[in-house]
Amino acid sequence: MDKDGAYKGDKLILQGLLFHGFHGVFEEERKLGQKFLVDLDAWLDLKRAGKSDNLEDTVSYAEIYSLIKEVIEGPPHSLLESVADSIASSIFSKFPQIHSLRIRLSKPHVAVLGIVDCLGVEIYRTSKSEE
Repeated sequence: MDKDGAYKGDKLILQGLLFHGFHGVFEEERKLGQKFLVDLDAWLDLKRAGKSDNLEDTVSYAEIYSLIKEVIEGPPHSLLESVADSIASSIFSKFPQIHSLRIRLSKPHVAVLGIVDCLGVEIYRTSKSEE
């Protein structure tokens, strides 16, 4: 992270992932479920993969996607903050080469009085080795 709080360097980008899950505080959310939209940036060194052109020298987008899907479609959480934190923990556990994450998690169809595109949270996390 630089002096302005922005992350710099190589990253994988997964954007616009849409899943159906049963997270929320209200009974209706847990019973009927709803759509969840995920954008994720994962910072890691991509130099070796850039030179080798070998998947084994990077992290597979498909594997990250699967972990996110597993959390969103898995056991319910009350808060989006908890869902996002669970995604981060799962990714750091499986991929130690990822040192930082930005996860934006939102509900595109929220029952609020007013016009909104979506409501949600964005978290930044670093792996324990980076702290």
